[in-house]
Amino acid sequence: MTEMNLLLQYCNQHNLGEQLTFSLRTPPNISDTTVHLVIQHNDILQLIPTDVALQANQTSYKIEITGTSAGHSEVAVNSTNPHIDVAHAFMRVKVYKSNILDILSFTIGWVYFIAWSISFYPQIYTNYKRRSVVGLNFDFLVLNIVGFALYSVFNLGLFAVPEIEQEYFERYPRGLNPVKVNDIVFAVHAFAATLLTIIQCFLYERADQKVSMVARIILGIYSLFIAVSVVLSSVNVIHWLDFLYYCSYVKLSITLIKYIPQAYMNYKRKSTMGWSIGNILLDFTGGILSMLQMILDSYNYNDWVSIFGDPTKFGLGLFSVIFDIFFMIQHYLLYKNCNYEETPTLPDHDECDTDEDDK
Repeated sequence: MTEMNLLLQYCNQHNLGEQLTFSLRTPPNISDTTVHLVIQHNDILQLIPTDVALQANQTSYKIEITGTSAGHSEVAVNSTNPHIDVAHAFMRVKVYKSNILDILSFTIGWVYFIAWSISFYPQIYTNYKRRSVVGLNFDFLVLNIVGFALYSVFNLGLFAVPEIEQEYFERYPRGLNPVKVNDIVFAVHAFAATLLTIIQCFLYERADQKVSMVARIILGIYSLFIAVSVVLSSVNVIHWLDFLYYCSYVKLSITLIKYIPQAYMNYKRKSTMGWSIGNILLDFTGGILSMLQMILDSYNYNDWVSIFGDPTKFGLGLFSVIFDIFFMIQHYLLYKNCNYEETPTLPDHDECDTDEDDK
């Protein structure tokens, strides 16, 4: 069976009303066949022509495409010739309302990527400057490093393991690999930065702080779940792609709970001393910009379903921002004048000096 490929010659993303040309490429020596181009959403795209008569001595056909409204659409190929395989002959087209908004969204994406990437370092610097990790919750750290470890496994597995990537494309024939290089860089960097913070916990003063029994039980449940998933994948009960998805689900659940121990610890101590507010401010900046980018893209591509139809990403970003706001309230309002003298043991409540400025 002959395979025919549909190749977009220029770009699959263009402005509303803009007219572009793409190429339909076919193997040689195919004739007496007419193929029909099928548009998923006729209100978004217009093609000229929609029927192409294949010639024996021609392998490329120019087709004009015009965006008539903002949105996403696919263009597929139908053929009545049983000797032509058109299963992989398709393309995706994104039509946006404003090129300026598209550039702004791209810029915002890099800004929040940088904000999130450097958000780990204020805490590392605070620990180094104080030579102490008193006030930094260990449950938060262990949950964080497990989450980023699993996030790294997911990204590296789907991006760098050809067999798993092939599983993905077999399951989603018209899908695109959702993992990009910057996803891998962020995940691995976040894991390394969190690991460095944990190493500081062994080097600096930590009083009587330790990982709680609750956190150990949670980590035990996660470990058992991941171990069982590895075994099931190894004996081909489930696909390795499913294993990666399970890793991502655990990461999402960790994101929902990881801030709770630190927030409770601040409340119990009536102080945020030892917990870097710089980390929170950068995380808050990244979270706000991430949601802003999603809103801009939804408006620009008329794709509000990406937020309201699948609210997981937006909801997790909003959840993190809410916790960041709570931490800022603790630091700047509730406990702004509360400090403590570092001692070999961590007191239940720190001394609050209302006459001193916030440090």
